[in-house]
Amino acid sequence: MSGMDVVFEGPVVEWRGPAPYYFLAIPEEESDDIKFAAKGVEYWGQVPVVVRINGVEFTTALFPKDGRYLLPLKDAVRRSARIELGQMLAAELRVGRIR
Repeated sequence: MSGMDVVFEGPVVEWRGPAPYYFLAIPEEESDDIKFAAKGVEYWGQVPVVVRINGVEFTTALFPKDGRYLLPLKDAVRRSARIELGQMLAAELRVGRIR
């Protein structure tokens, strides 16, 4: 993997649409660090990452929103890692994809 390791804690939030989507909100300071580290790997504003939460590792892409990033939490990940809406979570992520 290339990129930078980031450890942070944030709340699980819901974004309602035709179906609810769940995200882990990344704090502004860590979002600024990620934006700097993502130069050259981001696409359409999204940043590819490898994430570990509660021992579950997965790949996804961060979404920019209001000056910070949101980390999407797929249903399968939420079930495996026992993640619930409103919960404060600790997460580790690495900017970039597994090579």
